[in-house]
Amino acid sequence: MEFALSDDEQLVVKTTRDFVQRELYPHEREVERTGSLRPELQAELKRKAIEAGLYAANMPVEVGGGGLDPVSWVLYEKELGKTSYALHYTCVARPSNILLACVGEQRSRYLLPTVRGERVECLAMTEPGAGSDLRGMRTTAVESGGDFVIEGVKHFISHADQADYVILFAVTGEESGARGRRARITAFLVDRGLPGFTIRKGYDNVSHRGYTNSVLEFSGCRVPRSAVLGELHAGFELANTWLGATRLQVAATCLGRAERALDLAARWAAERVQFGQPIGRFQGVGFKLADMAMELRAAELVVLHAAWKHARGTADDADMAMAKLKASEMLAMVADEALQIHGGMGLMSDLPLERIWRDARIERIWDGTSEIQRHIIARSLMRQFGR
Repeated sequence: MEFALSDDEQLVVKTTRDFVQRELYPHEREVERTGSLRPELQAELKRKAIEAGLYAANMPVEVGGGGLDPVSWVLYEKELGKTSYALHYTCVARPSNILLACVGEQRSRYLLPTVRGERVECLAMTEPGAGSDLRGMRTTAVESGGDFVIEGVKHFISHADQADYVILFAVTGEESGARGRRARITAFLVDRGLPGFTIRKGYDNVSHRGYTNSVLEFSGCRVPRSAVLGELHAGFELANTWLGATRLQVAATCLGRAERALDLAARWAAERVQFGQPIGRFQGVGFKLADMAMELRAAELVVLHAAWKHARGTADDADMAMAKLKASEMLAMVADEALQIHGGMGLMSDLPLERIWRDARIERIWDGTSEIQRHIIARSLMRQFGR
């Protein structure tokens, strides 16, 4: 078993780390203070990310992306994760790989321009009454005169206010399942500005300042049949091919923030002197650092193992769930302990710790709650016994 990074992987880490520290760190406090990312700053950082070859690095080379393999991609995401979502996700976009399902004109209209940074997508699944239960959604798309007419509401839709189009999931029928009738889901590519499609400001929240969420309202919004992404009624299966990768992405960004928090805590413990010695020499602080380092190492191994399996096509839902669950819960622990080690200073906005601590909370909720991840893992264990 080889744990050393290859030369290419080391280059990915160094290039991404240098970019984050040089171009993104300097703007963190402005975003936190104002709660927004200036459009002109966003455009400048996006241009620099494209020039550095970091934009759309998760997408295959054949569509114009960086073509990172899963392990290199996780290492890249880890470095990006050290700064705020508003900066790293908005300016160094990683288009949803669900767009690889585009065919024909969809490729030239949606996939390729998005990879080039000319268009921006957002993903709309969650509804006020349907979060973890995807089949419980109520947004519908009914066939009418060769088109589909969309009705419904989506919320918690990240960066929808900046998107040119939406990857929308809607109910297009019913089918029989083991527990009775269930919804049949289809994915659609829906352009912003269509009649009957309204984007409204979302909710103010404690995590990820400057990384907005919106409410999407559809009332008689008509789209052509060519807007169907993938196969009709196969949106649930399409989503499942995507959800694993995005959970791995969340896990990797959690690693980055935890590593930054641990580094800050270790430096503080070495430099802060009380009772004549660095506080890291006291068992109460030293043991915290040891536990933080151990949990971070364990989470990193779980995430990299999932990425390694993903590269070989052997990863399953449980692998992705374990990665997301372990990394997000580890981040919560490390961020909290790092803040505790800093004492009152940890809560001050002079340091990024209070942001990391706040931002950590959402990681156990979005892209599948910790409870959902545990359900997936438990289900996989029972499946071998036919249960």
